Amino acid sequence: MARGEVLQGFLDAAFAAFDECAQDARARGSIKQIFARLGEPQPERPDIGKRLPVSIRYLEEVLATKTGRPALDLLIERFKMLEPQLEWSWRSTYDDTASENFPTSHANTLIVGPDGLEDRGDVWFGASLMAPNVRYPDHDHAPEETYLVLSDGEFQHGDCDWFSPGIGGSFYNPPGIRHAMRSGSKPLFAFWALLPDQPKH
Repeated sequence: MARGEVLQGFLDAAFAAFDECAQDARARGSIKQIFARLGEPQPERPDIGKRLPVSIRYLEEVLATKTGRPALDLLIERFKMLEPQLEWSWRSTYDDTASENFPTSHANTLIVGPDGLEDRGDVWFGASLMAPNVRYPDHDHAPEETYLVLSDGEFQHGDCDWFSPGIGGSFYNPPGIRHAMRSGSKPLFAFWALLPDQPKH
């Protein structure tokens, strides 16, 4: 099965960027497994492109970022080409840890995964966008997760304090850990990749 040229170009750039930026040994192992699985393409879902007001307003700003790092700049350019094919959605469940403006001030897209552009269950690869001054709710999930951050913003996981990975920063969330993110005066944008069927360790 052949994969679409735009999606394949994006995934190639994503692997190079994650491989360069991920420092945690667990993240590196997870990313290698994820992209090994992505070597076997699955069916793509045509005509799912859909933006939300927050993505219409802020995507152009975050994707205008020039990092000066070739792998990251190529990832951004490849994502720009792919993005019109993606479906953005709001998180439907949240609690009082989220900021009051959260419901309509964020958007997530699943590039690869259940009901993503490439519909599959063994890998989840997506992106999150938040308007300025938004706090994502505390949440957790069984799959381990690796982030690659392409904006300013702060993150928190487990018992650690809020931290700022910076543009090109990457970090790893072990299975089941509580985590969250928040934007400051600028929008937040990050990619994340999960292995949904990994056992807890």
